[in-house]
Amino acid sequence: IQDLYDLNETIAAELFDGLTYPWEALPKIGEFIKKLGAALDPEEYDKVGEDVWIAKSANVFPSAYIHGPAIIGKEAEVRHCAFIRGSAIIGKGSVVGNSTEIKNDIIFNTVQVPHYNYVGDSILGYKSHMGAGSITSNVKSDKTLVVVKDSRDSGEEIETGLKKFGAMLGDHVEVGLSLIHISE
Repeated sequence: IQDLYDLNETIAAELFDGLTYPWEALPKIGEFIKKLGAALDPEEYDKVGEDVWIAKSANVFPSAYIHGPAIIGKEAEVRHCAFIRGSAIIGKGSVVGNSTEIKNDIIFNTVQVPHYNYVGDSILGYKSHMGAGSITSNVKSDKTLVVVKDSRDSGEEIETGLKKFGAMLGDHVEVGLSLIHISE
């Protein structure tokens, strides 16, 4: 976790306490949001639905859909037709763009997922960016549990115990856009 993320750049730092790997937080996001949301300062956050807290300084466009549990951080922007399916923390100053779907994610501060993205069962580190059309597919085609290969040393395979696992983007990671070129 400390190799990938600056935990000073998320409201969810406490969620990572006692964990070794970031994906261990994924099954805990929803309950963590409910606990944290109830403790948020009502001078800074509005509770706008069942388990949905939105910072008063956030900009949420009228056509965005937010299902709880969710926290939209200070100065965040949730643009037209964004679809937040629940168990999502959108960090301070982050952008969730038009036609972007978010589900079971921790999005650190100042993250950009500005348009046509799917981010499921993922953690996006501080100042990371997903280009247009980037997708974190969260289920393997053979439906088996996800195994992570540790490339730092031995190539050890680490069993996650998870069927749904998107991506762990470290701080400052840039994912290129998906581009389809049609020639005449």
